[in-house]
Amino acid sequence: MPRRLFTNPWPHERHGVIDILKWKLRLIPTEKPQIPEATNWPPIWRKVTSEDIKTPPAEGWRVVWLGHSSFLVQGMGVSLLIDPVFSEFCSPWPIQSLRRKVAPPCSIEDLPKIHAVLLTHSHYDHMDMATLKALGDRTRLIVPKGHAEFLTEKHLFRFVSELDWHEEEFIVAGVTVKAVPAQHFTARTPFDRNLGHWCGWLLEGGGCKLWHAGDSGYCPAFKEIGERYGPIDLAMIPIGAYQPRTIMKPMHMNPEEAVQAFEDARCRQAIAMHWGTFSLTDEPVQEPPMRLRAELERRRIPQSRFVAGKVGQVWEVKPERETE
Repeated sequence: MPRRLFTNPWPHERHGVIDILKWKLRLIPTEKPQIPEATNWPPIWRKVTSEDIKTPPAEGWRVVWLGHSSFLVQGMGVSLLIDPVFSEFCSPWPIQSLRRKVAPPCSIEDLPKIHAVLLTHSHYDHMDMATLKALGDRTRLIVPKGHAEFLTEKHLFRFVSELDWHEEEFIVAGVTVKAVPAQHFTARTPFDRNLGHWCGWLLEGGGCKLWHAGDSGYCPAFKEIGERYGPIDLAMIPIGAYQPRTIMKPMHMNPEEAVQAFEDARCRQAIAMHWGTFSLTDEPVQEPPMRLRAELERRRIPQSRFVAGKVGQVWEVKPERETE
């Protein structure tokens, strides 16, 4: 039986392998940065010790940015990883242009017991097999549809659950995770494009809702997420890897689109991700946070509500208290 091919269920611009090759070979016009003075300096880094993350908080959640789209999320007695990448390169080979610009804030050995790993899709900067293998073959993985066969092949991992959009799974009593829509594509080789799906993750527990948007172009799904699941207490939203727009627009938001997604999904607060760790595209490393701050100012949204923070920064999320 032929395997299912996944698609985005709404119209959008598309790109193909030929478009990527033309870009890499500089056969299309180079787009200039919108902020020419933006530098290629990496984000500020702070160390996270094993003591900092040893015990999940008794109330609410602790969210630690590990760089790129990787997070440690802790609460309700559990510790979860989302798209963990601890490797030096986000590629199948040590390609220098895809080397980390900033180290993870802790080592895999510093991590507490991990109750589950959530993976948004199969790209190398999100599904890092070296990291997953280091976590152990008994690590519980929760993935979008289409990835379990690859991950369980040759008994690499024993506990892999697949979810379709809007399906959910219990982590422990009182904590659920739900796959939610995103606009993207998948491939690890030239021969497996879109054989696995892509998603964001909605985590609910302890009176809080956390949303990791995954990789995504701007799309109608964000309003749907806001209408079905909002308000969201803390979101993790990508702001980088957007240039050239002629190729990246279908799969990666720019900062202005990220702010619109923040509003569409009815987010109270957000962390900017998918910038600063790997130079995947043409914009300067520091341009995404600069454009993010400018867009927040333009829309008169307080800067504290959507932060491009430090690698290793910790956010505490408390449940909203109903007023008397």
